[in-house]
Amino acid sequence: MLPDILTVAELNRLARAALERDFPLLWVAGEISNLTRAPSGHCYFTLKDADAQVRCTLFRSRAQSVPWKLENGQQVEVRALVTLYEARGDFQLNVESVRRAGLGKLYEAFLRLKEKLAAEGLFADERKRALPRFPRRIGVVTSPRAAALRDVIAALARRAPHVPIVIYPTLVQGSEAAGQIVAALDAAAQRDECDLLLLVRGGGSLEDLWSFNEEVVARAVAASPIPVVAGIGHETDLSIADLAADHRAATPTAAAEIASAGWFEAAAETGQLAATLRSSMRTQLERRMQRVDLLGRRLVHPAERLARSRQRLAHLATRLAAAGERVAVRQRQRIEALRLRLARAQPNLEQRRTHLARLGASLAALNPRAALARGYALVRAPDGQLVRSHRQLAGGMALDLHFAEGGATALVSKIIPD
Repeated sequence: MLPDILTVAELNRLARAALERDFPLLWVAGEISNLTRAPSGHCYFTLKDADAQVRCTLFRSRAQSVPWKLENGQQVEVRALVTLYEARGDFQLNVESVRRAGLGKLYEAFLRLKEKLAAEGLFADERKRALPRFPRRIGVVTSPRAAALRDVIAALARRAPHVPIVIYPTLVQGSEAAGQIVAALDAAAQRDECDLLLLVRGGGSLEDLWSFNEEVVARAVAASPIPVVAGIGHETDLSIADLAADHRAATPTAAAEIASAGWFEAAAETGQLAATLRSSMRTQLERRMQRVDLLGRRLVHPAERLARSRQRLAHLATRLAAAGERVAVRQRQRIEALRLRLARAQPNLEQRRTHLARLGASLAALNPRAALARGYALVRAPDGQLVRSHRQLAGGMALDLHFAEGGATALVSKIIPD
């Protein structure tokens, strides 16, 4: 039972409760106008069509989830709660989410195509191919101006900088995008220069990503002779091309990470092996150094060896000097003994001279020339023999006579015996 008289606040409160009770969450289509953004982050706008309009409130927590910037004149569909702002008595919609107009029909078309292709087995796991672990060349099917391409190049440069990249340019949004994507996939197949393809695009609304929900694109992805990794939109976005690809990545960057996973893991394994090798080498070196230290303690330092050699050399020099001195002493002693023997054996010159004089006198007396000088002569037979006896003579024999001065030849005329 209502009281006979209501206050304005009571009336507005009852009206709000009735509206929220009788109208569940529903979708309302219209054009955005009178859009304002409060410092708090809440958005206020009017949703209108040709015949009417309604105030709308989009609180900050909900506004942050809208994937594009709201602008006046945009045709949208809002999911909202019908309510009443009691303070002013304004009928309004509290908006829960916003999508571009017509996305409901697009989503229905998405579901129908998904069901059709799934029934054909286009999304079956058994037809999907394994990705090459070490791709030698990676192809990227996307727009050359897309941020997704920069993300892919940056990821590959970081994880597998040695792998060449081939770009197959195409539109990724708009009415002509689907045909160009199919043409780019065909070109990659014809050229056959890559062993892995990345089909990538950045995030956007369902309408923005619709090219990847076209049947021709899905069939081209499935028919590609080269394995395809699809990285389309954000992690929450799902396209028909994602389902038809051999592997789905959450983002373009994730697609590049999947494509380079083998090389990246190999590099990590190589780094671990290198670290293990360095550790093993360090251990071996430490063991060898300990061995060297042990051997070093057993070895004589060269300086010590030289000192010992110098000491031994000095000792030998001392011994050599002593031995030389002993030899010199013995030689001097021997010389002295020889000198004494020589002195003892030296003749008496005065006696020798006297004796020699006597011998000289005797010799002079015996000298034939002295006899010849006294008047004697030497007589030689013809055969040269000295004639000492008459018996050596014969009559008529020619004799040679030698005098102290000169000589003569004489003939034996008479022999006189003794």
